[in-house]
Amino acid sequence: MKLILITMTVILSYFPILQNKNDDKESHKQEIINADIAMSDLAVKEGFFTALSKNASEDFVKLGEGSYPIVGKNEFDQKFNGKSGPKTLTWKPENADVSESGDLGYTWGYWKFEMPDTTVYGNYFTVWKRENKDDVWKMALDGGNSTPGPKQ
Repeated sequence: MKLILITMTVILSYFPILQNKNDDKESHKQEIINADIAMSDLAVKEGFFTALSKNASEDFVKLGEGSYPIVGKNEFDQKFNGKSGPKTLTWKPENADVSESGDLGYTWGYWKFEMPDTTVYGNYFTVWKRENKDDVWKMALDGGNSTPGPKQ
């Protein structure tokens, strides 16, 4: 009987720890969703290239449709040579997940690029990593592609 009580006490003592881990994971998911939304808002205000540059880690990799990867924030900045980029490219995360350690996660969703004579749609993914020096989420990897139209 004593062994059963000790065993039950040990087992039950883990439930709050497990709950805290789940709460932390949900909190981290919301943080990267918020970071993604804030980056889209910044793109509308300051331009797509500027928004990505301000949110990129130093070893950021940008995968583009029909082009070679851009490796590193410096290479990304050099490629666009100080151009701010379009302000009519917006996106919204559809979902996110984060590692158990809370230092790596991803978002994915849909984007829309409005131009004077047409609108182009697509989907994207962004891998985020927590930078310890600032304790903020930075982009590690970003990519996407166009779709035939908006999601129905």
